Amino acid sequence: MVVCWAGRHLVQRVAAAASGASSGVLAAKAHQMRHITGTTAPKLADAFGTGGLDILSGVSPVSQNKVPGTQTVSNTNVVIIGSGPAGHTAAIYAGRAQLAPILFEGNLANGVAAGGQLTTTTDVENFPGFPNGILGSEICDRLRQQSINSGATVHTETVTRLELNERPFKIHTQTRLVNAETVIIATGAVARRLDHPGATEFWQRGISACAVCDGAAPIFRGVPLAVIGGGDTAMEEALFLTRYGSKVYVLHRRDELRASKVMRERALRHPKIDFLFNTEVVSAHGSKTLESLTIRNNKTDDVTELAVGGLFYAIGHDPATAFLEGQLDLTNDGYIVTTPGRTSTSVRGVFAAGDVQDHEWRQAVTAAGSGCMAALEAERFLASKL
Repeated sequence: MVVCWAGRHLVQRVAAAASGASSGVLAAKAHQMRHITGTTAPKLADAFGTGGLDILSGVSPVSQNKVPGTQTVSNTNVVIIGSGPAGHTAAIYAGRAQLAPILFEGNLANGVAAGGQLTTTTDVENFPGFPNGILGSEICDRLRQQSINSGATVHTETVTRLELNERPFKIHTQTRLVNAETVIIATGAVARRLDHPGATEFWQRGISACAVCDGAAPIFRGVPLAVIGGGDTAMEEALFLTRYGSKVYVLHRRDELRASKVMRERALRHPKIDFLFNTEVVSAHGSKTLESLTIRNNKTDDVTELAVGGLFYAIGHDPATAFLEGQLDLTNDGYIVTTPGRTSTSVRGVFAAGDVQDHEWRQAVTAAGSGCMAALEAERFLASKL
């Protein structure tokens, strides 16, 4: 719902747009709007028609055409692909710079709801400004609303194809074609998860894919915990969890670790960490939250029960870059390569922010920071072309 003061602000914007319009229709709509009190989104739609909310969202510089049976075609300065902290921060900055950004938040893109990885977590206690914590889904909702308030247009559609060989770049969804002078890619990376009985039932009720994000939660304090993985990330997560758990088990399906020597030795020396090699999870059990795992030794086939109150997957991430079809330089792991200290990619005018280009930190706050950088870089790029 748009509260009254926001409604008055939007009326002023429409009236300003109407003053320069050749048609009297928009001016009449603005006049009609002045008589709407307690303005809500449905009333705005009634007053302005289906296109009115696009105008109110700051898209007045964007031209649009609709040919029956084809895509809606529009033009804009900035298209942002992705809906996590990186994408929405970029939208907020680009919107405030009056660049009329269009953000595609996706429709279950990569199997994740709009908002990205934050939608899969519950309490977020390490995002600045929320001393008592906040639900991941609530952060996503607030970011989305702030993007719209700042002048961005948000479409719940998944980008299916890009054409980056020349400017303006072409961004395709099933129903739209947008020609954009710059593109910010903030599609994130999806944490790999295991598919075993109990994995879905206890997700975010004892099972997580980010110890740094969730490990300090009360549910994990003073109880035995388990980490699955054998690389540096698994060692880092196990060491981090020793601050909260009574004991940490590292479960690895092979008989030796892939982690670097320094990380491996640090974890092996820690008195609260035990290693179970050649071990795989068969199933997870509990009542309201996770209480135990059934594990199997893949060398001996011995099956045992392991009492734990938390299980953390540390088996890698898959960056959402498949749709790029080789048009940008990627790392061997599929992350977008950016200029060190910047968000520019191998194609001028295309920028990347958030986890899609960050294989190391992968935090909401670092993603937001890189989204700000991407928007500022895009703004400077556009200014240089004037």
